[in-house]
Amino acid sequence: MNNSTFKFTTRESSTNFTTYSIGPLDHLEICMYSISFLVGLPTHSYIIWLIITGTGSGIASEFFMLNLSVCEIANALNTFFFVLSVWFSHFLILQMFLTGFSITGRPLFQCLICIERYLAVLHPVTFLNYKPLRYRVICSIVVWTITLGSCLCSIYILSSFNITGHTWFFMLQFVFFLPIQLFCLVAVLRALKQSGPGERGRERTQENHMKRRAFNLILITTVNMVMLYVPIIISAIFTNLTKQNIQGVWAPSLICYVLAGFVQPVLYLHRNGKLPFFCSP
Repeated sequence: MNNSTFKFTTRESSTNFTTYSIGPLDHLEICMYSISFLVGLPTHSYIIWLIITGTGSGIASEFFMLNLSVCEIANALNTFFFVLSVWFSHFLILQMFLTGFSITGRPLFQCLICIERYLAVLHPVTFLNYKPLRYRVICSIVVWTITLGSCLCSIYILSSFNITGHTWFFMLQFVFFLPIQLFCLVAVLRALKQSGPGERGRERTQENHMKRRAFNLILITTVNMVMLYVPIIISAIFTNLTKQNIQGVWAPSLICYVLAGFVQPVLYLHRNGKLPFFCSP
């Protein structure tokens, strides 16, 4: 994800800009970022429209998903300006700024969604106490403030050509956010796996079916979080330990990061019955 940012930032400072050649891995990165923009922008725009128009469960219950989609749109624009910066270097500053939405905004809102699910399943009384929209708004304001600070830090670090510093900057955030998400998701999985005192007969069957659907949804989300962040963390650790910014090391994590980023919006659209080519929710 960030190897390309470093490379093109360094390229901008070169005195022979026109002689820079784009290799096969560069084409792979450009292709993945193009897919991220062309698919991510309309998908998350559609999700925002669904939430605002009340097609889903309502703007209050899906407020974190709404903010996550806004953040994902900024992330899609980040990939767009990255591709443009290959040929037009004056887009680099804007691309550096938007990097903060990817490395801070996305995992933070994902954490809030995971914590919300954790409270709803394991601590329903606490969840009901903090269910009003104002608490979600307060949490979102805090996250957006932190994300804005991350954007400014990204500009400062990347403008200084500090590859190691920026690698540590986003790696430590992922290492901090991922355990929180996994703890919440695994706790929900364990709770859903346990059999509760339900009604007998048809009502018990319907309850088991709903729990099985919820279990599968959380399981997919858990695996997706691992695929999303673990490869990047491994690539960052390798880069920091070897002091070498090898492009091939980042290529697999880039593919996982882009493709895994589509899982959550697809699950949301499927849950609301907006994907006719899948089975009905």
